[in-house]
Amino acid sequence: MNILIAEYTVSHDPTLAPEGRAMLDVLTNSFTKIGYAVYCPEERKDFSEEIARLGKICDEGIVIAPDYLLARFTKNLEDVTRNIGCNSFSIAVCANKRRTGQILQSHGIDVPKEVSSGKRIVKQISGCGAVGVRLTDGPAGDGEFGQEYIDGDHFSMSLVGGRVVGEVCLYYTGEGPLLLALNKQDIRFNSDGTVVYLGGKTPVDHPRKQEMYDCARKALEVLGCQGYVGIDMVVTPDRIVVVDVNPRPTTSIIGIAACMEEEIAQVLLDASYGKSPASVHLSGQASYTSEGQVTYDRS
Repeated sequence: MNILIAEYTVSHDPTLAPEGRAMLDVLTNSFTKIGYAVYCPEERKDFSEEIARLGKICDEGIVIAPDYLLARFTKNLEDVTRNIGCNSFSIAVCANKRRTGQILQSHGIDVPKEVSSGKRIVKQISGCGAVGVRLTDGPAGDGEFGQEYIDGDHFSMSLVGGRVVGEVCLYYTGEGPLLLALNKQDIRFNSDGTVVYLGGKTPVDHPRKQEMYDCARKALEVLGCQGYVGIDMVVTPDRIVVVDVNPRPTTSIIGIAACMEEEIAQVLLDASYGKSPASVHLSGQASYTSEGQVTYDRS
């Protein structure tokens, strides 16, 4: 069996390339262990053309790319092979951070309020991670908007959603998404207000973990996401706030894979065929950086 893992940043975005390389290596190793031949786009070649070329010889595929590009490249992949990641339509919705917040809020999910003045978080409407995000009282630029600043603890929840769209009659089960892990994010603010993502640790526990899962599950289902999804949250004593939905593998995958008994490749494949396990088995704890380094503690 052949799989295409199309990771964009390794050859097209030097700023995000270390994270992209780490995710690509984890997935490549995992799929190789379960007997797949892995194909990746050649560096310095047109990414869409490489997806079209390699997808035709692969049984499945998945794309990892910045959010504003992810829907287009995923649609390229869906045109030539079977996608085991999130569908391109839901990705396109999630890429618009403002619209995502409006949709989630309309379904009773707590999201940061949109504000246009005062000290606030300013981010790109179609941004990627912490790139360009800042705490400021200055004006928002073109393609940006402001949200209330919430002083709380930063977490992400890594889920794997089963088949929602595409081949529905064959593989849709109605089961909720699989919880891989709750991750604590290392988010810092520079002196100029810019937000820096430095990595995190996984798995972690929290007294409100079940509430956080219920909130993440609802967000995933409202947006129709499937495959690996990372949902970023800020948690305060009285709020669980969804601040971002990432419909793709995120950096947390490198820490989770270090702790997980199961192969992440098999989990993703099984979910795409409606056969997600009820749970996964994690031992120890891993710390990971945005540069792709992982430190595993067995204790």
